[in-house]
Amino acid sequence: MTKTFIALMLLALVQIGCKTSSEDTFKDFGSIDFNKSWEFKLQENDTITPTFFTNQDWRSLNLPHDWSVEFPFDSIQGEGATGYLLGGIGWYKKSFDRKTNPETNTYILFDGVYNNSEVWLNEMSLGKHPYGYSPFFYNITDHLKNGANTVKVKVDHSRYADSRWYTGSGIYRNVKLITKNKLHIPIWGTFITTPKITEDNALIQNQITLKNDFKDAQQFDVIFTVLDENGDIVTSTRQKESLEGLTEKSITLKNSITSPHLWDIDNPYRYTAITQIVKEEQLVDEDKTPFGVRTIKFDVDHGFFLNGKNHKIKGVCLHHDGGLVGAAVPKAVWRRRLQHLKDAGTNAIRAAHNPPSEEFLDLCDEMGFLIQNEFFDEWDNPKDKRLNMHERSEDYITRGYTEHFQDWAEIDLKTTMLRDRNHPSIIQWSIGNEIEWTYPRYAHATGFFNMDWSGNYFWSEPPIHPSEIKERYDESEKGKYVLAETAAKLSRWTKEMDTTRYVTANCILPSASHLTGYADALDVIGYSYRRVLYDYGHTNYPDIPIMGTENLVQWHEWKAIQERSFISGTFLWTGIDYMGESNKKWPQKATQSGMLDVAGFKKPSYHMMKTLWNEKPHIFIGTQTSEKSQYKVNPDGSIVEKKPGQWQKALWQWHDVNTHWNYPVNTTTIVELYSNCQKIELFLNDTSLGKKQLSDFEDRIFKWEVPFSAGTLKAIGYSQEGRKLTEQTLHTVGKMEAIDLSIDTQTLVADGYDVAHIVAQLVDGNNNPIRHTDGVITFTLPEELKLLGVDNGSATSTQPYQSNSVTTNLGRCLLLVQSTETKGDFTIEATTSNGLKASIPINVN
Repeated sequence: MTKTFIALMLLALVQIGCKTSSEDTFKDFGSIDFNKSWEFKLQENDTITPTFFTNQDWRSLNLPHDWSVEFPFDSIQGEGATGYLLGGIGWYKKSFDRKTNPETNTYILFDGVYNNSEVWLNEMSLGKHPYGYSPFFYNITDHLKNGANTVKVKVDHSRYADSRWYTGSGIYRNVKLITKNKLHIPIWGTFITTPKITEDNALIQNQITLKNDFKDAQQFDVIFTVLDENGDIVTSTRQKESLEGLTEKSITLKNSITSPHLWDIDNPYRYTAITQIVKEEQLVDEDKTPFGVRTIKFDVDHGFFLNGKNHKIKGVCLHHDGGLVGAAVPKAVWRRRLQHLKDAGTNAIRAAHNPPSEEFLDLCDEMGFLIQNEFFDEWDNPKDKRLNMHERSEDYITRGYTEHFQDWAEIDLKTTMLRDRNHPSIIQWSIGNEIEWTYPRYAHATGFFNMDWSGNYFWSEPPIHPSEIKERYDESEKGKYVLAETAAKLSRWTKEMDTTRYVTANCILPSASHLTGYADALDVIGYSYRRVLYDYGHTNYPDIPIMGTENLVQWHEWKAIQERSFISGTFLWTGIDYMGESNKKWPQKATQSGMLDVAGFKKPSYHMMKTLWNEKPHIFIGTQTSEKSQYKVNPDGSIVEKKPGQWQKALWQWHDVNTHWNYPVNTTTIVELYSNCQKIELFLNDTSLGKKQLSDFEDRIFKWEVPFSAGTLKAIGYSQEGRKLTEQTLHTVGKMEAIDLSIDTQTLVADGYDVAHIVAQLVDGNNNPIRHTDGVITFTLPEELKLLGVDNGSATSTQPYQSNSVTTNLGRCLLLVQSTETKGDFTIEATTSNGLKASIPINVN
């Protein structure tokens, strides 16, 4: 077959078989968007009384959808574990027309439904799916009518505190309707690997599943073609095949790419594998799979290598919520958040503690992030959803995935891997998160918690020798389930699906996990908040690579990694503040450990990590009164911590620091500067307050004592040789005189998905941002745009998201608007309670 013929065939395929916007147009094969024109209602039930939805009729909406984020925050019925937002039982239905064809199969695919779903087609049950994070699909061919059809989905999230963080409720990820010939490649039926890569050549191996649902044997050809990023054919091969009736088999086709472009964090180049079934020169099925050519290696002594180059993993952990949109996160919202993290130097994401959406992984492939894909937060035994380190699950609303683990774990793990294993971004499969808490013998064995011992779990090595840890473990009661046995089973299932990535887990008690069989199931062992054990682990267990898989957003954590070549890197907790894990902390709805807040605004800790992870010169100016500051001034003029050594043991939340220069006259302040410049000179109103060196501050924070005087702080950063690199200013602001509106894109696609972020910042007469006082801002937008909601980024704000009005935090707030399918030029307006107005244009086309 000539390349010209293949190219023509591919062109024909694009015309007849690819995704189409018309759901009712019959295709011989292909996938269509099935998110539009659903109806929804919330069912009243005895578990909660959701007055916000009581007696509600069916309402029209598009998917993805999260109904929990539509509730007001509830301090009475809500639980801090899941952000004080309720759950319940929801119903979805959709009517659609189809033309049946005896030679095709039709499938409905859900990328994620939270949770305990059941699906019906034309009143016939298709099945149930309990896990809220794994994809699933049903073959609806036998129940599909020629003409009108109705699909219904019940989502039972009445156990609305079944997690330790916000989960959302509903069909919160994409849905597709897929049509295939009865002779076809099943959904997720290709697996692309690159077993041999050199500078001159890359071997591309395609493991293809073929299925024949016809009763008769079939003769056909399989074509495997690789396209580059421009859509040009790089290589192609064709092979004759046959299948008996009602059977399936797996074959492997190979292609070779000369002078391959490598997928890398700085240049995430992707090829596309086109796998086609051709019968009598007619195209009957096709699979299109983006992939990357790259190598990965974890070395026990030298850390992580990507394409042969040593890299430190500069990672963050992320939950799956997107602030005001809840769990139904539009792609553009993730893109903005991920870009902020990328700009700080982040190169890796840990999907904590459950598989992310397909759309999220597509973005990470495109943007150049390394991914640890984590399967489970619970195994055999439950976690207490309101506390850590306890194994209680005391009432109905907290019962979680453990109830289904024995029956569903293998299915959910393997289904997730089938969907995800072609993503070049994925470098690790994590089988579990801090599982040791749920097996009491692990905490007992370590000696940290039940001995007469004066040390501290976070900062001390184990109080007993490894041999004694092993002895205490062996003599403890075994229990119904053995952690190491379950870990071995999960690892075995993972490697049945993929041996090109590393199996890991986030171990909270590694001193016990190393020698009880748990670590034996892992290729890389992850330490959770145990950087004090890096040397201990490497010395005592030198045959397994170690990395931090959950660490604090603090300099001391990165310092410990930077100093050790054998530690591959870290995943910091967290990249972004997330809703939930706020037990008995009302009105705190979110956990504040992130580099970005819940609205995606940058926090002081973001700037510290940017100075550590990014070589571009950067300065951040923070201020605080001497009374509230964690620093004090010694008689000799040096500035030191009020609690010596506090920076070395700082935990999840960054210390209190302001981003303004507005105080009473002569107030004594401490000015903090975070920078990667070797020298900084600080000025107040053009008067130099002296030049200082980064090497003089072991906590990497430049500090000056400055009596407040209105005006301008200016910091100039220099290289060690004295060359000016950058500068930053902070101004005293006057009264509020305007609203400064900014938008991340002024053009939206009229597809009902695209999103614009509008930030409103209160400013003075010189357009300086006001960060020490707040006001109420109300937005007005045309009906042709969809209001997704407003937020101010504060973890303690319980203002409803589903509003067009919000009180600012640090003088700013965020509005999210989404396109509809109406095109035009529109205007968004913002007004304060004291009459200030501003507007910004937006185009939808």
